[in-house]
Amino acid sequence: MMDEVDLKILKELQRDARLTHQDLSERVGLSPSPVARRIRALEDAGVIKGYTANVDEAQMGFGFSVFVSVKLDHQIDDRLVNFERAVAHYPEVMDCWLMTGSRDYLLRVAVSGLDEFETFLTGRLTKVAGVASIESSIPIRRIKGQLSRLV
Repeated sequence: MMDEVDLKILKELQRDARLTHQDLSERVGLSPSPVARRIRALEDAGVIKGYTANVDEAQMGFGFSVFVSVKLDHQIDDRLVNFERAVAHYPEVMDCWLMTGSRDYLLRVAVSGLDEFETFLTGRLTKVAGVASIESSIPIRRIKGQLSRLV
């Protein structure tokens, strides 16, 4: 079971996963050895799934995000599997969720602009077997974003 110190460690690692054990220990009030053991335990338990670089999509030329809702013609196993396999191979699709409600999937697509989005939409997404309808929404600005919820 996690305690307050584990939560502090997780919060600090989310801010900067490159912190040394020494720096992290100073921030959470433990010595480096117990901090290292706690991190290892959190990794072993699957709480910490890995470490990544948080890349600025706009700096990479993909600063235009579009949220795309997709409805399939039938929500049956082969249609779901087919759709999920297809979008898994599209580098433009940053996130994909199977949804409840009137739409089957919600995607976040990152592209350079409307021209690239149109190419993706008409050249790839609309050609996936079973796609019945697509609705796109363009966000104006992000109000809040975080990696995970910690108490």
